[in-house]
Amino acid sequence: MAQESPKNSAAEIPVTSNGEVEDLHEHGFSRDLKCSLPAGLGLSETQITSHGFDSTKEGVIEAGPFQGSPAPPMSSVISPSSAAASRLAEQGRDLIVPTGDQRTQQKSGPVILADETKNPAMEKLELVRKWSLNTYKCTRQIISEKLGRGSRTVDLELEAQIDILRENKKKYENILKLAQTLSSQLFQMIHTQRQLGDAFADLSLKSLELHEEFGYNADTQKLLAKNGETLLGAINFFIASVNTLVSKTIEDTLMTVKQYESVRIEYDAYRTDLEELNLGPRDANTLPKIEQSQHLFQAHKEKYDKIRNDVSIKLKFLEENKVKVLHNQLVLFHNAITAYFAGNQKQLEQTLKQFHIKLKTPGVDAPSWLEEQ
Repeated sequence: MAQESPKNSAAEIPVTSNGEVEDLHEHGFSRDLKCSLPAGLGLSETQITSHGFDSTKEGVIEAGPFQGSPAPPMSSVISPSSAAASRLAEQGRDLIVPTGDQRTQQKSGPVILADETKNPAMEKLELVRKWSLNTYKCTRQIISEKLGRGSRTVDLELEAQIDILRENKKKYENILKLAQTLSSQLFQMIHTQRQLGDAFADLSLKSLELHEEFGYNADTQKLLAKNGETLLGAINFFIASVNTLVSKTIEDTLMTVKQYESVRIEYDAYRTDLEELNLGPRDANTLPKIEQSQHLFQAHKEKYDKIRNDVSIKLKFLEENKVKVLHNQLVLFHNAITAYFAGNQKQLEQTLKQFHIKLKTPGVDAPSWLEEQ
């Protein structure tokens, strides 16, 4: 056998028994070796030798026989050029190979982060937190006022007007209750007078010797019942007007007063909180709290001033409306009662016409549509 030259010692090509080159197995083995060596797989009897770029062989990887393979031992030589090595080195600095199945990204590119969407649950939680804090402050203020340890803001003129309004409401409700009792009693009396007049009229027809006497009494009772119905209409009109004044007009103003008192408590609660912070030390931790408390106090102060102005305006208009309504209703009540007990039927009817009061005839149903036509 001839001695092999050094140039042919770098690669050995196995030959089968038929003298044919075993291409499939060799190509598969070469691909496996090339893929496994850069990944760091440990092969037994593997040596890596590096030389300078000025030598003819820039990099030589000598591999021994692969364990477990039926192929004979072989060696491979990989000789990359200097241009390819520099190009790969430049690409390596600009590329980042992430772990997993992430794609290759550039290292020096701009990074854009999407804005986080607002979470509705967090917004609701923040609202609950603010409501709880406000409720705590207001409750503490109410307790301190009742115990006499807290200060409260008082508008003397406005508070006096509110007290007078509440006292007047109680008095008007008492008048309303008495007027309703009078109306109920007058209705029973009218009903009795009407029945008594019918009884006198029946006896006038059946008793010939007392025909005139029973007839006079029957006419008198019927006239009294008729005048009583006119007076009852005036009293019911008086009751309806006073009831509207008390249960709607005054009550609406008192609802605004309740809102004013609630806003006043909030205003005093945040005012007290700000005063307590101002009395404490001023440092880097407390200054942001003081600024925030000052901002909240200013907001509640503007709200308090606005509701106080609204209450003052409503009280002024209520007083004017109350004087006008009660003046007319008291004149009606007086003239109707006077005319009824004086027996002046004409004046009584004139009083009802003056206030545009229409009486509903008892025992008479509403006219049919044929009668209206």
